[in-house]
Amino acid sequence: MPVPDVQGAPDLRSDPDVGRARLAEASAEAHSGTLTRVLGLRDIALTQIVFVVGVTWVGAAAKLGNQQIFFWLAAMLLFYLPQAAVVIYLTSRMPFEGGLYQWARIGLSDAMGFMVAWNLWLFAVVLLSSIGLVVSTNLSYVVGGTGSWIAHSPGFISAANVGVIVGLAVLAMIGLRVSRWVHNGGSIALMMAFAVLIGLPFVRAARGAQPAYHPLVVAAPAFTLLSLNIFGKLAVGALSGFEYVAVLAGECKDPTRTIGRGTIIAAPIISVMFILGTSAVLAFVAPADVNLIGPIPQVLRLGFGQGGVGEIIAPAAILLLTMRTLANSSIIFTTTTRLPVVAGWDHLLPQWFTRIHPRLGTPVNSIAVVAVVSILFGLGGIAGVHEQEAYQLLDNAAGIFYGLTYLVLFAVPLIGLRALPVRPPVWLRVAAVSGFCVTLLYVGLSILPIIDVASWQGFAAKISTVIVVCNLIGYAIYKGQGRRGH
Repeated sequence: MPVPDVQGAPDLRSDPDVGRARLAEASAEAHSGTLTRVLGLRDIALTQIVFVVGVTWVGAAAKLGNQQIFFWLAAMLLFYLPQAAVVIYLTSRMPFEGGLYQWARIGLSDAMGFMVAWNLWLFAVVLLSSIGLVVSTNLSYVVGGTGSWIAHSPGFISAANVGVIVGLAVLAMIGLRVSRWVHNGGSIALMMAFAVLIGLPFVRAARGAQPAYHPLVVAAPAFTLLSLNIFGKLAVGALSGFEYVAVLAGECKDPTRTIGRGTIIAAPIISVMFILGTSAVLAFVAPADVNLIGPIPQVLRLGFGQGGVGEIIAPAAILLLTMRTLANSSIIFTTTTRLPVVAGWDHLLPQWFTRIHPRLGTPVNSIAVVAVVSILFGLGGIAGVHEQEAYQLLDNAAGIFYGLTYLVLFAVPLIGLRALPVRPPVWLRVAAVSGFCVTLLYVGLSILPIIDVASWQGFAAKISTVIVVCNLIGYAIYKGQGRRGH
């Protein structure tokens, strides 16, 4: 790999591994310093909330019934807090554009950094490819009974997918100076919608429309394959994401302090939203009947009913959730387009990906590739299966790609960072072990569905094949680019 021209580069002769890591750190710092710093503390805190609080996770948690609080708390203790500790520590040591990609590359190796970026990129494009399903489901609840066909029409879902992704690409090309306001607005819309959701069963109980509501009822946990599968989803699926905004560290004002403080502000808000939101779902829907694609729109429609004020409030709240979905997708899209850029800086991808538009200051080539691949994944994901199964396929595959990067995140303070002058403290390594074990459980069980499907073996085979083939392709690209770079 060609050595970047960085002033003050360390002497590689004393210790090749340490020298390589320090050179990588110097290169990352130099490149990050060329970017415009736009994001402040408010932007980071709101971005954390809108990115972490996925509107579908309260549906997955509701599948556990009143066990949900136990498993939410276990996920927070064993994964959420360890994740926050590791992310804050690594951000304070390496506040560079690329986030986890840079941490893996500097702390472990170029190959590991590339594969992390590759899996993060795949996570994003697969997740983006399901946005048509989510938007269509939400719109069907906005319209009401006569609009149920919207959520089941492959043509409408595909058209929604293409239209939304093209819109995200345009927004990403305009840049963060504009898109950050979309992200902030989506976060505020999300909190407003959750306020309606959480308050709805209290209001109905006060009016005598349903029995007394007790949101914090805790049932003894049953440790089954299903409950452990959902526990992994609550941890790595629902509660992950604090490291994601670090990909944009080079575009943050004072990233060393801002990202850590934003995480601390967002964490308690996120916890309350998830636990009380799940309780609200269970107040209206039996665990077996939860709609995994649109659990909150489902509850709002049931809670407000047809006619009266519900015809105004329920659709309005569902539209707020749709705004969140679009804002979150914009964050994912924007962040994902930066990964090929930073890999191109390091000569791990062709320099074509690093092309920045002279007026807009955004990576137009990378944006175009993410848009095209996301559209193709979306069209392939809905082929030949029902919408609930299609969503599970796309969501589980995306989750595994993301989970693989979290295994590396927790491995960095355990076996990496030899180039740093101070070793990670023991308590941080203990936290990393906890996070690593939970992530490993999640990745292993995510090849299985949590809904009834035509064949769970076929479901598992589809996901396993996609994961293995995609990672083999990624490694082949890395090796091929390495040969060209030399």
